[in-house]
Amino acid sequence: MCGIVGIVGNREVAPLLVDALKRLEYRGYDSAGVATVRDGKLDRRRAEGKLANLDRRLGEEPLAGHVGIGHTRWATHGAPTEANAHPHFCDGVAVVHNGIIENFAPLRTALIADGAVFHSQTDTEVVAQLLAACRKQGMAPREAMQQTLSRLEGAYALAVLFDDQPDMILGARSGPPLAVGHGQGEMFLGSDAIALAPFTDEITYLEDGDWVVITHDHHEIYDHSGQRVERKSQISQGAAYVVDKGNHRHFMEKEIYEQSEVVSHTLSHYIDFAEGRVKFDSAQIDFANLDRLAMSACGTAFYAGLIGKYWFERFARLPVEIDVASEFRYREIPLAGRMAALFISQSGETADTLASLRYCRDNGLTIGAVVNVRESTIARESDAVFPTLAGPEIGVASTKAFTCQLSVLAALALIAGRARGTLSDEDERRCVQALVEVPRLFNEILAAIQPQIETLSRELARFKDVLYLGRGTSFPLALEGALKLKEISYIHAEGYAAGELKHGPIALIDETMPVIVIAPHDRHFEKTVSNMQEVAARGGQIILVTDEKGAAATTLETMATIVLPVLDEIVAPILFALPVQLIAYHTAVFMGTDVDQPRNLAKSVTVE
Repeated sequence: MCGIVGIVGNREVAPLLVDALKRLEYRGYDSAGVATVRDGKLDRRRAEGKLANLDRRLGEEPLAGHVGIGHTRWATHGAPTEANAHPHFCDGVAVVHNGIIENFAPLRTALIADGAVFHSQTDTEVVAQLLAACRKQGMAPREAMQQTLSRLEGAYALAVLFDDQPDMILGARSGPPLAVGHGQGEMFLGSDAIALAPFTDEITYLEDGDWVVITHDHHEIYDHSGQRVERKSQISQGAAYVVDKGNHRHFMEKEIYEQSEVVSHTLSHYIDFAEGRVKFDSAQIDFANLDRLAMSACGTAFYAGLIGKYWFERFARLPVEIDVASEFRYREIPLAGRMAALFISQSGETADTLASLRYCRDNGLTIGAVVNVRESTIARESDAVFPTLAGPEIGVASTKAFTCQLSVLAALALIAGRARGTLSDEDERRCVQALVEVPRLFNEILAAIQPQIETLSRELARFKDVLYLGRGTSFPLALEGALKLKEISYIHAEGYAAGELKHGPIALIDETMPVIVIAPHDRHFEKTVSNMQEVAARGGQIILVTDEKGAAATTLETMATIVLPVLDEIVAPILFALPVQLIAYHTAVFMGTDVDQPRNLAKSVTVE
C-alpha cells in the first residue's frame, strides 16, 4: 500500500527520497510528495499520479535540505488530489502516514471546535493538527508525539518532521510496518527494507506500538507507554534485490518468466533432491498430532490456500478449515483441541491476515506462516515460518509469489502425509519427482503456449464478460484466472466450480460470453466435459485449457484449446497457473492498461 521514506542525512535528500520511493512503486499509489526542513522552515513538493510527475515538479522547483520525509499515497480518505497528497503540514509540523485513523471524525470535529482549519479531506491531517496543538501547549516533540499517539485509534505508520528540530525525524508504528535504517552519520526510516536498500542493509524493525526518534547517528525507541526499549537490528536482504524489468516490457511479464527459477529455489528448501523425499521437520508443526488445520489468507494467497486444502486433505487426510482473512477474523470460529493455524501472505504485512493470526495465537494455537518476506510482521509473530523464495514481486497482480506459495503448500501436504502415516513411501517419491520436474516444465510450457495465448488475447479483448470454470484444484485456479483478468484488464470475469454452472451462471451463456474451462485429464475430466457440452449447446465460446490426454478426448469445437503436457495431480495446479497468468497479461497489454500498477489496487494491503 502506501510507502514511507525518511532521511536524516548529510546531503541533499529530495532526490534520494524520490529514488527510494520509486523502489516502493510496486505497492500501488496515486499521488506522492516529499518535505524537507532547512533553516527552521518546512517546505514540500506534491503531485498527483506517478512519481514522474513529482520528479518533474522538483526539476522545476528544487527542494533543498538534508533532512526530509517522502510518501506515496493510495487514497482512502479523499480523492487522489495534490491537496490530499502527503506530507501534510500544520503550524511547523509535517506528517506522512500509512494506514487509517479510525477515529479521525470525532478528532476532527473536536479540533475544528477548538479553531483548527483543515486543508484536506484526509484522516492523516488530524495527526498533524493534534501534534501542532500539543506543541502550542508548550510540549516538546517527544511529549507531543506520546500525547498524540495516545489519542489515535486504527492502523498507522507515521513519519514526522518539526520545523524547530532540523536534525530529527519521529516515527511510529501501529499495524503497518516501519523500520529504522542505520548508516554512517545518517539514519533512515522506511516502510520497506527494499526502499532503504540503497542506503543501508542494517535494519531495526519497530514492533506494534513502538515509536522512534532518529537523528544523524542515533535512535531511541519507545513502547506504547513511553518506556525506552531496545529492539535488535538485523541485516536485511533488501539490498540483494535489483528492482529492474530487464529486457521485459512489464514487471509482470518478467515475474512470469522468473517462475522456473524461483520455484526451483523454493522447492530446494523443502525437498531433498538426492533422496527424492521431502525434508521432514516435525519440530515446526507437529502434523501427526493434529485433528484440524485452520488456514486463512487474502486474494491470490487465499486461492493458493484453497488448492492447499485439497492437498492436505488428499495426501495427509487432515481436515482443513479455510476462509478469507477478512471473514475469518470476525467469524469467532471455535478453536479448540488439537488444531494449528497456517497463514499465507506474500508481503507478510496483510492487515486482515495478521489480525486473524493474532486471534488464533490468542486462542493458544500453534501458528505457521507461508511468507515471502522473512522479516515481516506475520513471520515474526509465527511459531513456524515456511518461506517462499520468490524475491520481490513488483507487479501488483501476483504471479511468481502464487506459484511459490503453491510449491510450499504441496511440500507441506507431503510432509504432513508422511508425519501422519497416510502417504506411502512410493507415493511420496512419485510426488517429489513430479515436483522436481516443475522448473523445467515451466520453461517448456511457456515457450509452447506463449504465441498461441498472445493471439487468443487479441480476440478475448473484444468481450466485456468472461466466465472461468474448473473442478477440484482447477476450481481455485478458475477463481484466480478471473481475478487476474479483471484486476489488470478491467474485463468483468467470474470463476465458478464447473458443477455450479447449472445453478445460476448458465443463464449468462450466449455467443457473447467466452468460457475459459480449466480441465486437465484427471478424475473430474468427464464431468467437466459435460459442463462444456452445456455451454456449447447455448452458443457459448469455449476456451479449453487442458493437457494432451484431455485434448485428444475432446471433440467439442472451441474458440481455442491450450494444451499442456500430462501432469501428476500434485503439480497440475502449479503449471496450469501459467496459461491463466498469460491470458490475463496479454489481454491487458493488448488493451493498453497499466499492467504493473492497475487502477485502485495496491500490492501490500495494510488496512482493512
